[in-house]
Amino acid sequence: MGIGAAEATGTGETTGSAGSAAAAAAGAPAEAAPAPAPAAAPVPRPAAAPTSLSPSRAGDFMQCPLLYRFRVIDRLPEKPSEAATRGTLVHAVLERLFDAPAGERTAPRARALVPGQWDRLRESRPELAELFADDPDGQRLARWLGEAERLVERWFTLEDPTRLEPAERELFVEAELESGPRLRGIIDRVDVAPTGEVRIVDYKTGKAPRPEYAEGALFQMKFYALVVWRLKGVVPRRLQLVYLGSGEVRTYDPVLADLERVERRLRALWDAIREATESGEWRPRPTKLCGWCDHQAHCPEFGGTPPPYPLPVRAREAGGVPQGRMGAD
Repeated sequence: MGIGAAEATGTGETTGSAGSAAAAAAGAPAEAAPAPAPAAAPVPRPAAAPTSLSPSRAGDFMQCPLLYRFRVIDRLPEKPSEAATRGTLVHAVLERLFDAPAGERTAPRARALVPGQWDRLRESRPELAELFADDPDGQRLARWLGEAERLVERWFTLEDPTRLEPAERELFVEAELESGPRLRGIIDRVDVAPTGEVRIVDYKTGKAPRPEYAEGALFQMKFYALVVWRLKGVVPRRLQLVYLGSGEVRTYDPVLADLERVERRLRALWDAIREATESGEWRPRPTKLCGWCDHQAHCPEFGGTPPPYPLPVRAREAGGVPQGRMGAD
């Protein structure tokens, strides 16, 4: 495909996707541990206005602008979850499996990769130790690892890795829109046919959503397709979502008009993000997902107060909604 190392470098906004953590888990060996020393508190990064947009953060803003603020502006800590971490682990295993020759990409080999990739993941993210801190006999951890193994095995009923030679795995992509945000993300897998047609593949460890809720995942795939089109001038032939939780594969064949619509949507979204950044007005948007949010203590919907806004704001116009309070939609 040619979206290679030169374009797959850089730092910036965390995408929140499982792929980025999986890449870290499967990366270079850790450096030798230094001599023990008193633990120092991490130095917080200074707050800064957002300059880029990933599918995860775009989804955050569409779900709840205040959630976007907590994650991108305030960078409030969040507890790791078993479900998200299991997804990261499965992604790491499926990426690493393609290191083996085609004939050796078997389900038993993939299962055998799970414990080692879990060890790598814990080394790269020490905060994951708290997931099973209350599991002294290891039974809950064993069940959790077993669930990851079953998800990996189910993948073999959906795709045949002996017949696949991905052009890219866990590929970081980035493209700048004219007068718009820098789009960035990590694509799980890119396949290129001998004829040059491109397929973008994303692994999901949950179940396939009902049709009325499928647009969110498809938006993520169209986001990636837009970035690839902007980078290479190629509209991907197929977008493929592999749902390991329910054993389903869903595909969508985009056309140029799809990507142009997504670009217009992202420009409008970015305008709204810039407006909120400059005004300091980030309204909560209550949904059923609030029950899983880590930031209820700071959310006005739950009687909380957001932290002091760390960025300068422009003078508020008459009738504006004070920061941290709900107003009429």
